[in-house]
Amino acid sequence: MLQKTSWGVRDRIATAPATTGPATGRDTRLDVFRALCLLTIFVNHVPGQYLEYLTHKNIGFSDSAEAFVLISGLSVGVAYGGRFVIGARLALTLKTWRRALTLYVAHIMTSVVTLAIFAGGALYFGRQDLIGEINIRPIVEQAEQGIVAMVLLGHQLGYNNILSMYAVLFLMLPGLLWLNAASPRLLFVLSATLWLAAGCFKLVPYNFLDEGYWFLNPWSWQFLFVIGILSMSHVRRGGSLPRSLWLIVPSAAYLLISGAWVLFSWWSIDLSFGLPAVLTGFDKTFLSLTRLLHVLALAHLLAITPLVSRLTRLDTNHPLVMVGRHSLAVFIFGTILAMAGQVLLFVTGKNPIVGSLFVIAGIGLHFVYAYYLDWLREMAAAKPLRTA
Repeated sequence: MLQKTSWGVRDRIATAPATTGPATGRDTRLDVFRALCLLTIFVNHVPGQYLEYLTHKNIGFSDSAEAFVLISGLSVGVAYGGRFVIGARLALTLKTWRRALTLYVAHIMTSVVTLAIFAGGALYFGRQDLIGEINIRPIVEQAEQGIVAMVLLGHQLGYNNILSMYAVLFLMLPGLLWLNAASPRLLFVLSATLWLAAGCFKLVPYNFLDEGYWFLNPWSWQFLFVIGILSMSHVRRGGSLPRSLWLIVPSAAYLLISGAWVLFSWWSIDLSFGLPAVLTGFDKTFLSLTRLLHVLALAHLLAITPLVSRLTRLDTNHPLVMVGRHSLAVFIFGTILAMAGQVLLFVTGKNPIVGSLFVIAGIGLHFVYAYYLDWLREMAAAKPLRTA
């Protein structure tokens, strides 16, 4: 039974699929935050319009990508944390790998559609310079190698690099769950070691067509994913999140400092002291410690704030809950919509008013699409069984 407290105080998060109304017992807080991340990612993926300046990347080191991966880890802790037991491990392993395949196919599909959108824009508007955007040109100039590289994840288009990283995380998931069941502390140590080694020695999947590597390194980002799994597993075992002022005050102070750092552009300040960039820099590819601490501090303060917990406990048919519940489909929809928005801004001379109106309409379409997906599911559930 769900208690009226904030995250982590012996909450029991129901895993039953939601239909409509609160009677299902589904905890909607992760759905709500996942929806906010999806909408923010969409806004940030149409750069050059006014709404972009309202997202939290402008007041801190991390952005919606870090929040999304952390929430994904928490969701995995809900869905699989207590089920990876002897007798069920093979079935769950196959299930997670099937999910990884789904994510891979979704990545390839969105990449192909992105190519079509930009190529179509170049043809229709006579703007061949569109081909020079978001890392498309290497595929056009080396078509045979480019297609193979894209299919083998050896070339990624800009703004189309989250799903590939996420697919790798799900390939790793059975091993992560096994370690979590055997020794959560060992999982944390090994995950942290891999994160540190990847950052120090530049361990990262490399591209085929051009010099460079994946924008989001799975060997680095797995640490944030694992932290989410460990946190939710801890709660499911009856644990709670720490509420000591010795943690709350530094977390709040760090958020304030990072906000000031970004707002006043203090990037020229060098506090590296000769340490590796993964510990002192702000690199997104290798998830530098500054970014990692920011998303964890923000998540911790949100999780222990009772008001936030109450505000995000919404009915299962609330629009935000619908968007979060259909996260993959909505993310694909948002990515394709954002690519069309980028072409629109490009051919209109990056007009911020046009871009802002497009993004506002796009946010509305996210809710419409989520409602449509929910309607489809309800129709499928209500379909009468055939009788002989």
